[in-house]
Amino acid sequence: MEAFGSRYKRSTKNGRRDGKAVYTFPTDTKYVGDMKDGLFHGKGVLFFPNGSKYEATWEKGIAKQGSFIFADGLEYQDKNWDYCDGYDRRFYSERCNGFRPPGETQLTNVHPPPSIPDGCYDCADGFYDPVSRVVTSYTGRFLRNAVDSEHEWIVRTCRKAWDDFPVGNDSKKPSASRDEEDSKIVS
Repeated sequence: MEAFGSRYKRSTKNGRRDGKAVYTFPTDTKYVGDMKDGLFHGKGVLFFPNGSKYEATWEKGIAKQGSFIFADGLEYQDKNWDYCDGYDRRFYSERCNGFRPPGETQLTNVHPPPSIPDGCYDCADGFYDPVSRVVTSYTGRFLRNAVDSEHEWIVRTCRKAWDDFPVGNDSKKPSASRDEEDSKIVS
């Protein structure tokens, strides 16, 4: 276990993890709950580094019934899911707290949004570097390597570092002359 970076605290029975436990994966995802014969068994919660959690009833290592709660408190609904369904595209924080005042655009569920390093994409739980194909948390911790399907989805749909500027402008920063032209148009 330690060779792979996992950690385990609490009781064992016959040399196996058994009873109330805290099991921490190498990614710092933490399971707190019941274990039997070395497997998640009974009630337990997976706490993810980004603040989200999965509460479930486990049977021989398999979640039989559970609920996923995002870091901002939004609970996933398997049926009748109406969050960001195409008709209502508000962020969860906007659903809870209302819209920002005029002139204050909300680009992500978190306001102000985290800064994205140059050439990277915001993929909600961190930023994605398409060159290294690594997702890193906003605190700088490695989260995962992106598989092809995640890479394609992120590049196609996620906010880019250069998206903080006017739509259609592919440069890293808007030029002063462009800002001056825009202010003339508005005047």
